Amino acid sequence: MTEPSTLQRWLEWTNPGSVLVDLPGPFDLQSYGLMMAAAFAAGGWFGQREMDRRGLPGGEAWSLVVWAAVGGLVGSRILAIFDRGILDDPIGWLLTGGGYTFYGGLIGGFVTVSLAMRAKGLPWLRTVDCIAPSLAIGQALGRIGCQLSGDGDWGRATTLPWGMTYPNAQGGWPEAAGVLVHPTPLYEALAYGGVFAYLWATRKRARPPGSLLWLYLILVPAFRFAIEFWRINPPVLGPLSQAQVVSLVLMTIGGVQLARGRRSER
Repeated sequence: MTEPSTLQRWLEWTNPGSVLVDLPGPFDLQSYGLMMAAAFAAGGWFGQREMDRRGLPGGEAWSLVVWAAVGGLVGSRILAIFDRGILDDPIGWLLTGGGYTFYGGLIGGFVTVSLAMRAKGLPWLRTVDCIAPSLAIGQALGRIGCQLSGDGDWGRATTLPWGMTYPNAQGGWPEAAGVLVHPTPLYEALAYGGVFAYLWATRKRARPPGSLLWLYLILVPAFRFAIEFWRINPPVLGPLSQAQVVSLVLMTIGGVQLARGRRSER
């Protein structure tokens, strides 16, 4: 095996493993859990700022974050059963610590947050415009958590100079033995961070209500659809993986709704 380059050594440094700090007793500081907490905190902070700016009760952003966490965790686990073929022992698998899906979390969180907004009497379109950038930055931080823990979200083998191994991967995956693969969690983190930067920088433009959410539903799934070609998820519809099928559905919804909003404004 050839000696890893400086870039590859640095990339491996971004994968310290699932446990960052081994605390006394039964509790450990988990890298993925830490980044998920950072994701929810960032979502609440940015959401509150934008709700305050738009004249909505900004303090409610934090309760929406709680509902997003509950719905996201449940939804991601449910969709993961069908995504990864865990139907032989779904109950036992649900009791383990792994197996979360990107779109399951998004859909589950979206449902619970929408119900919470309805219960609180918040205007749906204006409120989702406030939280759309928060969704993107939260998902970017979540993917950094995947990179830190090495939970199996990386891509196919590659000879590119930024290919990396995951020596601290969870579960003893083959790539941990030294196979260079695409660090797709970093690809996604950069992509979703860019979506957040765009949505946040342009949030004050005059647009029909709901436009920021529709833009989010176009941009984030478009990046996920493209990055999925470097991932190792199995196809479910022709050459497309489950994530790519869901991406196409969400992009269609976002595109149709964005066009309808612009037509109605004219």
